[in-house]
Amino acid sequence: AAIFGSLITRRPMALEEALALFRSRFDGIEPNIAAYAPGRVNLIGEHTDYCDGFVFPMALDRATVVVGRAIDGNECTIVTSAPQIDTGEARVVFHRPTPSTPTQPGHPKWANYVRGVLAAFDANRGNIPAFEAAIATTVPLGGGLSSSAALEVATFTFLEALCPDLASRRVEEKALLCQKAEHEYAGVPCGIMDQFIAAMGERGHALKIDCRSQKGDLVPLSDPSVTVLITDSHVRHELSGSEYPKRVKQCDSAAQVLGKADRKGLRDLTLEDVEAGKSKFSDELEYKRAKHVVSENKRTNRAAEALRNGDYVLFGKLMNESHASLKDDFEVSSVELDKLTELARQVEGVFGSRMTGGGFGGCTVTLVKSTAVQATQDHILKNYPKEHPVPSFFTSAPGRGAHVISLAGAKEQ
Repeated sequence: AAIFGSLITRRPMALEEALALFRSRFDGIEPNIAAYAPGRVNLIGEHTDYCDGFVFPMALDRATVVVGRAIDGNECTIVTSAPQIDTGEARVVFHRPTPSTPTQPGHPKWANYVRGVLAAFDANRGNIPAFEAAIATTVPLGGGLSSSAALEVATFTFLEALCPDLASRRVEEKALLCQKAEHEYAGVPCGIMDQFIAAMGERGHALKIDCRSQKGDLVPLSDPSVTVLITDSHVRHELSGSEYPKRVKQCDSAAQVLGKADRKGLRDLTLEDVEAGKSKFSDELEYKRAKHVVSENKRTNRAAEALRNGDYVLFGKLMNESHASLKDDFEVSSVELDKLTELARQVEGVFGSRMTGGGFGGCTVTLVKSTAVQATQDHILKNYPKEHPVPSFFTSAPGRGAHVISLAGAKEQ
């Protein structure tokens, strides 16, 4: 259920919306393929994935759905009902990728996620037919819940159904190709977390991912007495701006000061190593970035073990520590996120609350007793400063990863 103010509403269905959009934009014709990929919320382990560290996300039950069909000719047409961050066109037409007409980034920017996946899927070899597709999503855009990876992985899953002869790839390769699309076509130097959880999520489980070995460890999260509450600040970010790449470069520099080749070496350091090398830093910001990454890796491993043991008190404490580190050492929080987490922690029954996603706005994630969800929401709405956008709330159980939906029953899973 989604919670807006004190009103609980039915979760919107991306499949229904995508089907209706396709029929309305393509002369009432029915699509014959539907592909689904979820958004995600990262429970803990932030800004560690591109440093070969550990992350601990779960797939949401909110998702992006792509429906469509192959057509004759050489033009691909995509339409979307999603409100666009970059106020671009909701209908985009481009030549199917071939050696002589390779897919190129362009405008509107949201379509670059689709273009990038097409390029990665077939390396512009010309095996993807022309198609028509409609895209709908229930993942908040720009909210730190990985709407971009949901779009990429849903598009890739659609292409697998469209081109079954090219679909025999391991799920890890699928995730990596979607990451490549985001790097090269959207200009975001993201790690592997978002694409991996979108592709590999399992119902009732969070997934601790080792970003070096690219292996996942499923941890049960199905206790009905606890709930994952996501609070949307409605303050939006665009990660391809200056701040995200700046953090990546600072992590590289910090690792080199500490004797490692690049940021991936931070994975091998302890907090004692960082403190011992503190005097070597000429830039205190680089020291703080290293301190966050190294401490966050430790917290993430401890948190996964705590969840496995049902120790929600410890898990919540680690969430709170993670937020403090993101605020003070990595400096990617915002006044809105700080206030939302502060207010949530004041409610009896809340174990912990932290910002989630890249930061600079977006959402918070709170682990709370199921009996205290309404009280948490009410307390935030009552005490949140009126000069900020009114936050909205939704809860989610750990959802299923990417899959093709059978249109025979036309039911979102």
